[in-house]
Amino acid sequence: MNILIKNALTILSEENHYITKRTDIAIKDDIIFAIGEIPSDFTPDETIDGEKYLASAGLINCHTHSYMSLYRNYADDLSFSDWLFGKIDPLENKTTPDDAYYGALLSCIEMIRTGTTTFTDMHMFKNMTAKAADEAGMRAVISRGLVGEDENFGGAKRLDEAFEEMENYKDNRRISFMLAPHAIYTCNTEYLKKIIGIAIGENIPLNIHLSETRYEVSESLKNYGKTPTEYLDSIGFFEQKTLAAHCVHLTDNDIEILAKNKVSVSANPISNLKLGNGFAPIPKLMEKGVNICIGTDSAASNNSLNLFRDMNYTALIHKGVNEEAQCVSAEEVYRFATKNGAEALSLYNTGELRVGKKADIILLDLNSPSLNPYNNPVSALSYSVNGSEVDTVIIDGKIVMRKKQLLTIDEEKVYYNVNKIIRRLSK
Repeated sequence: MNILIKNALTILSEENHYITKRTDIAIKDDIIFAIGEIPSDFTPDETIDGEKYLASAGLINCHTHSYMSLYRNYADDLSFSDWLFGKIDPLENKTTPDDAYYGALLSCIEMIRTGTTTFTDMHMFKNMTAKAADEAGMRAVISRGLVGEDENFGGAKRLDEAFEEMENYKDNRRISFMLAPHAIYTCNTEYLKKIIGIAIGENIPLNIHLSETRYEVSESLKNYGKTPTEYLDSIGFFEQKTLAAHCVHLTDNDIEILAKNKVSVSANPISNLKLGNGFAPIPKLMEKGVNICIGTDSAASNNSLNLFRDMNYTALIHKGVNEEAQCVSAEEVYRFATKNGAEALSLYNTGELRVGKKADIILLDLNSPSLNPYNNPVSALSYSVNGSEVDTVIIDGKIVMRKKQLLTIDEEKVYYNVNKIIRRLSK
């Protein structure tokens, strides 16, 4: 299908800087075919009047657990340990694959409605996130969470599930995969080394929670004599491309290791703050050239998958803590949520509006108070936009939301089912 967006106020990258200008965007099948002057032989099947829209690359959520939207607003104002082991784990143990599917669909609804076109997921239920993302029309990078102490503790079974899922969705161009050992405190060294060897041999990127809490760091120092980052480096983990979520409690040496190994860091500011864990030292990471992206984490801890909220926190927190208004700019945050996210996920054909890139585009309604006046639309996306401005979403060249109406998901059915599910789980 060919789509022409006429005269939209458009965010474009120009020499590592962003500009906005009124222009036309031509989409041919799944690709941005032209920006600006449209070839005379291009025939659109649909034309969108872009006069009232701000066009942006779709946002990329680099860390979440989509099935956990079932647990939104269920376990609040608790310590990390009480939240995870006292409230969430008991629900997870009763959650079925069908439950997880509806939780993932609920996440897709929220992400599409708030401008996210791609997400990274770590899950427990084979095929369910992929099924939901496929039906919703979203782009997703999926990983089965791997937990194991030895081959007799479910580690081998979980790896088998991961590869079964990859095989089942190998022909879906919007879905790709990573291997995801959950964390150093849920995987022993033997299991981690096995995963590393498989990842290198099969050339599959790695995805892991890293240095999320002070307790994780203290236990690593006690058990290995190293910080979690130093420990993973010592066993060769970072020899394969890695996306590390959280990275809250890092030493200067940890940051040097991450930079040297080109590890991408997914900051999750709202989740980390809500659980009292702190936040990633983004200015220090930036100074060393670490690729930073942004994730929401799950709706059980955030309690939202609206990436605009996390962009706002990312742009503000470090200014206050460092008492330096210039330390993390709105433009840098926008890059974290788009181009840097694409880099972290090896999705080099997404993340910006450029000819030849995938047509993952969001259109925000300019007739919104948060976007007026049009002084600096990029700043608006980090400081004033709240997600409700997203009007139309195009993913892989297909319109999945038009004028705030979802075209791929039956919302009422999802809402009915998730409320039925949580009533059962919480008994």
